[in-house]
Amino acid sequence: MLTIKKYAAIDIGSNAVRLLIANIIEEKGKVTRFKKSSLVRVPIRLGSDVFMKGKISKYNSERLLDTMQAFKLLMKSHNVVKYKACATSAMREASNGDKMTSSILEQTDIKIDIIDGEEEAAIIAATDLNSYINPNKTYLYVDVGGGSSEFTVIHNGNSITSRSFKIGTVRLLNDIVKSETWNQLEDWIKLNTKDFEKIDVLGTGGNINKIFKISGKSIGKPLTYFYLTSYYNMLQTYSYEERISELDLNQDRADVIIPACRIYLSAMKWSGAKDIFVPKIGLADGIIKSIYFETVSSNTQ
Repeated sequence: MLTIKKYAAIDIGSNAVRLLIANIIEEKGKVTRFKKSSLVRVPIRLGSDVFMKGKISKYNSERLLDTMQAFKLLMKSHNVVKYKACATSAMREASNGDKMTSSILEQTDIKIDIIDGEEEAAIIAATDLNSYINPNKTYLYVDVGGGSSEFTVIHNGNSITSRSFKIGTVRLLNDIVKSETWNQLEDWIKLNTKDFEKIDVLGTGGNINKIFKISGKSIGKPLTYFYLTSYYNMLQTYSYEERISELDLNQDRADVIIPACRIYLSAMKWSGAKDIFVPKIGLADGIIKSIYFETVSSNTQ
């Protein structure tokens, strides 16, 4: 007996808003499969408002509302039965964040949960991350977002410690990350990785996914520290416009990709990692799994 139902995850980040629709395939005697059906990404960049002015602008509020209405219709068209919408750093810090979620609920019937960095890391941990992990190795897991980045030390398949830092690509673009915050991150990474002889980095986020795709590496193969450093240096020789026209990067990727590289390279340097593995998973994947296993609350469509 085969049953297929559709779940959806909405990830409202500081750089972009995403809708992931996945098929949940259940078959008697077999492990449940999660297959991506559709992914829509809208680069609203809420963080540019919030991190500079403390609130979401009227313009971006209207764009976010329009996007949620579109997502509502897409979920209906796909016959989604359950969904969860999570907002992260930008919405968390916006003085009008709660007002926005109330307005969206009233006008679209989509309920948005504003989650903290620790909950974000826990949801991402619900993904297929374990299938990319060698249980005999130690990893520093780094998820880079627009407003914050989450770091987790994984040893022998178990999470040892996690922490969220307000170092994200949109914050760095706006030059609002204090040197003190960088120092705290460096101290935290060095303290929590010093007892391990060898460590690799696991990197997630749209920017490292893009770099991995450009590298042409096959899934499961790592990017080296040397490769990432070379790519980072190369990017800086191009202007923003040239990164779009000559490197074929989307306009909302062409600027944030440089600070993203800086965060991953810093994590590799301070942990002593020579390789970064890119499992190509993220918060939306974790939300789908968390809905299925009922580790988070969900909503019916």
